Amino acid sequence: MPDGGTFRAESPVRMTFDSVPHNAIEVKLDGLALEIPSERRTLRGICSYLESVALHQQRILCSLAVDGAQINLTQPPEDDRAFASIEAETMGLGDVPAQLIKAALQQTIYVRDRVRSAVELVLINDRPQAHDLWWKLSLALKEPLLTLSLLPEGVYGASEGQASLMQLRKWQLQQLGTVIQDVNHACEWDDLTVLSDALETRVLPWLDKLHDSLNLWHETMLANLRMAAKA
Repeated sequence: MPDGGTFRAESPVRMTFDSVPHNAIEVKLDGLALEIPSERRTLRGICSYLESVALHQQRILCSLAVDGAQINLTQPPEDDRAFASIEAETMGLGDVPAQLIKAALQQTIYVRDRVRSAVELVLINDRPQAHDLWWKLSLALKEPLLTLSLLPEGVYGASEGQASLMQLRKWQLQQLGTVIQDVNHACEWDDLTVLSDALETRVLPWLDKLHDSLNLWHETMLANLRMAAKA
């Protein structure tokens, strides 16, 4: 590791990226304090270094929190943002399917919260604004399914007589298409309560069902991983 100061701090000190002194930033990887080369003074520089450390250990950087707030690993915040601590987590290649399911579950929770808010918001906006709100939501509804599409076919482990993962994906897409079509029909009414009711009775139940199935699947996979680790 190159010589230089460490970004670990005695106490949290909020600094901008351009003025990060030695010992100002606390960086942890998988719960352990990590020394960062002094030339890695930006968030992107630190992210790149953490990624290289993870890959060297044949692991993948899967989570990054800046001051406790999760950030998108593919789109780190701009370098003029101030921060005091970074906590990163990695995963092994065998953990990827479980992490994908967890990501889809989190996406489902996020979009469900947005739909719950929209049930009331469409009632207090004019018709064009209410429709625009729904159209934005309709684009986000497929995100969990897109994440699940990255799963390999064999990870589902369907028993004899059960549908394959590919068939389940097709059914989920068909169901979502029907839900979106029903809400689009509700948009044709001048009365916005029809749109609000459609969000509550069509979209939310679909998301609730997806959430429950993903949560059960994720818990099952974690249990299997724990059993495999003990074997």
